[in-house]
Amino acid sequence: MKNTHRCPKCGSMDILFVKGYSGAYGSGNNIPTGWTIFSAVKVDRYVCGYCGYSEEWIRKEDIPKLREKFPSA
Repeated sequence: MKNTHRCPKCGSMDILFVKGYSGAYGSGNNIPTGWTIFSAVKVDRYVCGYCGYSEEWIRKEDIPKLREKFPSA
């Protein structure tokens, strides 16, 4: 959906973008990686406006921060 701008489930092109954010007390769509909201990795969402299917994406520049906190198995 992020790259094709099309829902993989129903084929709709009505794609909504919900930008990830970090708010007070851990609110928002994010993954905490430290003790403050400034260390949180924001998670963007793409939602189909027709069927409701959604995908979550991490920004490429934040992947190293996740690797540090959550090493591969």
